[in-house]
Amino acid sequence: MPNSPPYKEEIIIDYEDISHQRQTQEFFKHLPEYTKQYFVSLFPIATWLHRYNLMWLVRDLIAGATVGIVIVPQSMGYAKIAELPAQYGLYTAFVGLCVYCLFATSKDISIGPTAVMSLLVGQTVTRVTSADPTITGPEIAVALSLFTGIIAMFIGLVRLGILVDFIPAPAIAGFMSGSAITITIGQMPKLFGIKGMNTQDSSYLIFGNFFKNLPNTKVDVAFGLVSLVWLYAVRYACQVLGRRYPKYSMHFFFFSIMRNGLLVIFGTLFAFLINIGKSTSPISILKTVPAGFTAMAIPTIRPSVISGIASSLPSGVIILILEHVAIAKSFGRINDYTINPDQEIIAIGFTNIWASFFGAYPSTGSFSRTAIKARSGVKTPIAGIFSALIVLLALYALTPAFYFIPDAVLAAVVIHAVADLVSGPSYVKRLAAVSLWELLIFVATVLVTFFSTVEYGIYASVAMSIVILLFRIARPRFWGLGRIPLSSVHSVVYEEDKKQQFTTTEHQNFLYVPEQHPSLGKLVESLPDGILMCRVDESFTYPNSSFISDKIITYCKARTRSGGKVLSKGDRQWNDDSTPATLAARYNLPRLHALILDFASVNRLDSSGLQAIVDAQNTLNRYSGHHVEFHFVNILHPAIRRCLIVAQFGTQPRPGNSRKEVLPVVPASRDGPQRDNEHQHADMENQVDQEDDVKEGQTDYVETVQGGISIPKDRYPFFHWSSDDAVRSALESQEIRQSLEESGEALPDEAISNSNVPASH
Repeated sequence: MPNSPPYKEEIIIDYEDISHQRQTQEFFKHLPEYTKQYFVSLFPIATWLHRYNLMWLVRDLIAGATVGIVIVPQSMGYAKIAELPAQYGLYTAFVGLCVYCLFATSKDISIGPTAVMSLLVGQTVTRVTSADPTITGPEIAVALSLFTGIIAMFIGLVRLGILVDFIPAPAIAGFMSGSAITITIGQMPKLFGIKGMNTQDSSYLIFGNFFKNLPNTKVDVAFGLVSLVWLYAVRYACQVLGRRYPKYSMHFFFFSIMRNGLLVIFGTLFAFLINIGKSTSPISILKTVPAGFTAMAIPTIRPSVISGIASSLPSGVIILILEHVAIAKSFGRINDYTINPDQEIIAIGFTNIWASFFGAYPSTGSFSRTAIKARSGVKTPIAGIFSALIVLLALYALTPAFYFIPDAVLAAVVIHAVADLVSGPSYVKRLAAVSLWELLIFVATVLVTFFSTVEYGIYASVAMSIVILLFRIARPRFWGLGRIPLSSVHSVVYEEDKKQQFTTTEHQNFLYVPEQHPSLGKLVESLPDGILMCRVDESFTYPNSSFISDKIITYCKARTRSGGKVLSKGDRQWNDDSTPATLAARYNLPRLHALILDFASVNRLDSSGLQAIVDAQNTLNRYSGHHVEFHFVNILHPAIRRCLIVAQFGTQPRPGNSRKEVLPVVPASRDGPQRDNEHQHADMENQVDQEDDVKEGQTDYVETVQGGISIPKDRYPFFHWSSDDAVRSALESQEIRQSLEESGEALPDEAISNSNVPASH
């Protein structure tokens, strides 16, 4: 085409339907490869162990030893929270540190006893043993470890880790904060040497009883308060000095990490000195800690134990998975690597199953120790083995020295460790600015945990999260859209039938925004008379289908007038409260010609949602007295487009005088009026032919956009990739309808459909 203006080739959008049979064949074709990948993924260590080197070994050794120094005193303190002897905390720490590296996808996670899990175990032990004194605490701990591990292992193996995503971060922060507050209050009697208090009561009862028994404070308070001052003062001083002298920041960091170990060493030494020559200790001390793994055995689970722990298993599994995966994801983002949630769930599942043979109680990822491990420069999960060796050394060589460890010192270690789990005022303030609903979840979880147990706190947070999620799905935001004029666009029209003549045109483009937009609302103007546009910020599915259909109908009726005959008072519906004034006002409104649905936020359309759109169109057809075109913009997924084509929204209107259910819940009666199925099938088969006929005689319309492509055109004339294109298409068919009505001709619906060619074609 010499001397002709440049133009871009038109792009027509269509998708190939892939049958279920073909999808099944493809799946079985690749099944051996999928199976191999699945089993290889179960042991991630095989993918990196061959690259292990001396430099990694040094870094892992330093990080592992650092965590080991911290985990020994923490484990014994956490075991006390779990209402178990101190050695059970060491058993739990050892197994978690050893086994995790085989399945890990996170280099930073440190598995072992945690404050929240210990609290749940302690509350379960108290509840079950008070109901049945023949059951022991260690027996309950082993059963919890075994069954929570089995459930977690199953969830990971069948790849159900997606369930974690249904619980939002505020819910996790809520029960973590509530548990930290509960643990802190529960440790206060030990910190002050007050005996005779039940530290497994609800937090508010412990808090009240603590002040009631404050006059019974013992000399333990000196050890406890001095320990707290030491822990916070060393951490603060090392942080300040590290910022002031960056060259020695790592030296200050490692000294800060050693503060727990130094505290236990010197606290034990002072306790030993004041006990010289005394038959009874003036302070509460840890006393005998058996050396080695004295509880190692095959778990024997009695039916009474299973029934006793059954109610705690769901909350136990939730804590194991949520706490671990949340920490792993967080440190993965910080250190620029990705974890596999399902594999991490398998790791903690296997760890807890194996731990039950060592007499350990459930363990999961620890936030404080993971942070220390990451800061220490860990390179691989093998660092956990070096931490386990420190625990092993403590179990076999240091247990005689544990005898004089003051309980007040361990209480201080625990309080200092869990204090960082409490979300501060800045978090609450940011959460309130982001979402009041999520703030409600957070506050409710903290309050329920404080006034009852961590178990009920977890259930409350999960239940509220799911209810709010379902409410958001069932009641999505609905927007009526207006438009704001943008700069003009120059276009070229190539007319093949007229000896390749070119004409340059200019058309106006618009920005489509909600009519009540907070910033642009004053600039918004209405769409042309008879044309409306709306958007729903959610998928069209069965929970919200009726709500969306009602919203669409109400929105359209409020802005248009009825096209049917005027009814007398006797013929009106019982719920029609129209008055002569309102009828006169509505008479000046335009009749609805087309509704444009923006599907940019719709990522799923099921049968109920599809039927809701059909019902809305049927209602609007009756209301307007003629067929109302439904145009669809920004259909992002081929499956949604296929659903709309099945319901014949691609080539409107549907053949016949009435619109039936797309997927009827109750089949139509055989005795009622029937439509010829052969004709119905023929109508579906002829849709593509009708589209080919529509394209005949069209002119080629191309926008001269430098450096890009022209706006794609869908094969079906009611599907659009541009809101402007949808409005122009509706305007063109509206002009044809009006011209035929003015000439007195009756325009059949099929003619309207075939004339509904986007102006851009």
